[in-house]
Amino acid sequence: MSETYDYVVVGLGGLGSATAYHLARRGFSVLGLERFELGHHRGASHDTSRILRHSYHTPEYVRLTQEAYVDWAMLSAQAGRELVTVVGGLDLFPADPAIPMADYTDSLALAGVPYELLGVDEIGARWPQFALPEGTVGLYQGRGAIVPAGAATQVMQELAVRYGATLRDRSPVTGLTDTSVTVEDGTTYACRGIVVCADAWTNDLLRHLDLEIPLTVTLEQATYFELDRPEDFAPERMPLWIWMDEPSFYGFPCYGEPTIKAAQDCGGPSVDPDDRTGETDPDQLALLTEHVNRMLPGSGRPVRSLRCQYTLTPDRDFVMDRVPGHESVVVGLGAAHGFKFAPTFGRLLAGLACGDRHTVSPTFSLRRPALTEPDYAPHWLV
Repeated sequence: MSETYDYVVVGLGGLGSATAYHLARRGFSVLGLERFELGHHRGASHDTSRILRHSYHTPEYVRLTQEAYVDWAMLSAQAGRELVTVVGGLDLFPADPAIPMADYTDSLALAGVPYELLGVDEIGARWPQFALPEGTVGLYQGRGAIVPAGAATQVMQELAVRYGATLRDRSPVTGLTDTSVTVEDGTTYACRGIVVCADAWTNDLLRHLDLEIPLTVTLEQATYFELDRPEDFAPERMPLWIWMDEPSFYGFPCYGEPTIKAAQDCGGPSVDPDDRTGETDPDQLALLTEHVNRMLPGSGRPVRSLRCQYTLTPDRDFVMDRVPGHESVVVGLGAAHGFKFAPTFGRLLAGLACGDRHTVSPTFSLRRPALTEPDYAPHWLV
């Protein structure tokens, strides 16, 4: 059997769903394929919350966040409900941090984004929930916000369908050429272009084009903490936060329930995405709990944890590019910090697939040294 579409999007997490939506909105016939059920918990687009922020380590990323805020606003308008909850964002740099604060302040300044630098006493005066070690400096950015991960992904899928896209779950791809995709039941879909947003399964698809990029998949863990006084951690009274050191942690105020969520960044083991556990890791839990209870004395006890995957490029930069020698195939990878840019990713990947006259940033190219030099040393702390 065979069917024909203008574009096929493979992978319907946040980035793929956004791409299907943007392509369908342009008036193209679009097929979206997902190997699992829609909204599954095996990848990186589930659960309640993700951070949206301007603070980043390079001007290029800061400028991309400026686009992301605009694209989230447009998505909210299309959805008919606000998807962005502004709470303010606090990047916490201890004395002699592993992550240089100047990378952030310089990048924000170059992009024209305002920020404040706050000492321990100033932070305590504004947000007495924090108990921070002396020498800590907080970089505060007032537009720090929360976006809903699973719910926003569903919104983008619903909008894609509203604009005419066909979305098919439980359809693992078994074959891929420049202009066709074959799924497990033997159906082949002919098309003018393909967008691969398969995250941890990206190389399973690119191998059909004799390409493999160096990716590391880690199994991370987020935990929710019960609060004695949830009103003290309400979104209007507490910002989201990131501990900018090694190990690095991040967390949220209350968001839809009387708990706070926190996690370690890049703290989990490397895994095979097809053979991984969903069980709580007690060592990861103990490390996170110790940090959160020390920094936020009112945070209480952990009540539940969940697992999610990071799919990391060696330099932790995104991929947004056409496959060399196969220009009708586009690849999008968020490198475990892409969800905040999901609607922007979708717009840019749709443009690449359609041949828009914008160039790929060398930072996000498949030809960059981190993806082509075998001895490139991975570094993920940003």
